[in-house]
Amino acid sequence: MLTSSPVVLCTTFMILAMVYAATLRTRCSKLPLPPGPHKLPLVGNLFDVPSTFQWQTYARWSKQYDSDIIHLNLAGTSVIVLSSLEATDALLEKRSSLYSDRDALTMVTELMGWYFDIGRTHRRLFNQSFNVKASRKYEPQELTGTHVLLGRLLSTPKGFMDHFRQMAGEIIMSVTYGIDVLPSDDPYVTLAHKANTFPILKHIPRWFPGAGFKRQAEEWLNLSRGMLELPFAETKRQMDSGTAPPSFTADSLHALNDPDKQPYYNEHHVQQTAGTMYIGGADTTVSALGTFVLAMLANPTAQKKAQAEIDELTGGRYLPTFEDEASLPYVPALVKEVMRWENVAPIAIPRLLATEDEYRGYRLPAGSLVVGNAWAILHNENVYPDPHAFKPERFLLDGKLNPAVRNPEAAFGFGRRQCPGRHLALSSIWITVASILATFDISKAVDEDGRVIEPSHEYLSGIITTPLPFKCSFTPRSQEAIALIKAAVKDDYRAQPKHK
Repeated sequence: MLTSSPVVLCTTFMILAMVYAATLRTRCSKLPLPPGPHKLPLVGNLFDVPSTFQWQTYARWSKQYDSDIIHLNLAGTSVIVLSSLEATDALLEKRSSLYSDRDALTMVTELMGWYFDIGRTHRRLFNQSFNVKASRKYEPQELTGTHVLLGRLLSTPKGFMDHFRQMAGEIIMSVTYGIDVLPSDDPYVTLAHKANTFPILKHIPRWFPGAGFKRQAEEWLNLSRGMLELPFAETKRQMDSGTAPPSFTADSLHALNDPDKQPYYNEHHVQQTAGTMYIGGADTTVSALGTFVLAMLANPTAQKKAQAEIDELTGGRYLPTFEDEASLPYVPALVKEVMRWENVAPIAIPRLLATEDEYRGYRLPAGSLVVGNAWAILHNENVYPDPHAFKPERFLLDGKLNPAVRNPEAAFGFGRRQCPGRHLALSSIWITVASILATFDISKAVDEDGRVIEPSHEYLSGIITTPLPFKCSFTPRSQEAIALIKAAVKDDYRAQPKHK
């Protein structure tokens, strides 16, 4: 019996792989590019793409060319936009090995020190720690943060967006690092907010920034380093002193020192993953809650339906808990509609296509930036009829959540790069929405003359879209609701661990 040595087998495999790749390139080179707008010499479509709300233009082109995959040329850079879940699933999920790389933005990585993009080990650690089941252990922190938010809305309702940001920071810092932040002007929350306002993150760049950005990059570099290093160092200090409460960072580092465990990660993976959680969770939660408030202002009927459902269950005797979610189908449907209606991340961060590929008879050039258009997917009238209207009922059937209606998972990205913290984010948003609806009426603000102030419903355009400042009124629904809030805040304060 003839056998082949490992070297021969390896060489044969490499030769076959090279032949296959060459054959694929030859076949693809004869195929047309996906359709798209007319391209000018040299600049291509550079001036066709607007500087804001690009996803709406991409969706319009998708309809114009009757294709869920379109091609653009931005001054020599090939860009492919996917506007259906079928296309994102076929490429970003089923062929994820080809599409899982992020574009190496020099400004972000080299000048700003923005190294929070996570690899396979980071994703495994993240998913293991924050899957549906594992995320439940952080419900006490989410509940405490929500109750403290209610107290702030009771005392200073005009600062509701600041209160949302403070609550998000408190929960993330507690879950990620076991750190209790200050009730206002906390340095960690401020650091995350400043970092999340980077122009490079708020606006999808049409070309790589030039040398004129380098002075600003020095400040951004300090911010990114601070986000990565400062809270991590504080958790390690608490661990050394024996005062560290349970958290993702502390638990993961403890496992590294457990002789009975053989972790697949190291300390650097923990630090990077924690930093990703820190930066990724703050503004997304704030944006979703801001959209929730706008939705209630525009749809008072939906607010009343949700409040009636909560009242029927609780009788006004207690604040909602996580155990109530299964008995409150309209509230989860409302949260789903919030995530779909004005989704937090309307367009995914571009992936880099590693090698030439073919899809539906189109050639996809190697080196292309591939973008998933979540906004187009979540506003597809064939999946979500009347997509621009706010209708929680679209997710219900006979008073229960309808499994036949597609969940707005596209709001959290696609394929391997789908947000691994989505379960924690959704649970935080759900308990916050349910608790606010149980205790407050949200209505339009009025000026000194009693005239209604209409919110603009305008958003800051970017990778993360956030409502621009607007005014509204939070009114306690009853004296009983006020008493519930005060009692919950008092009880949660007593239960909180006393650490800095």
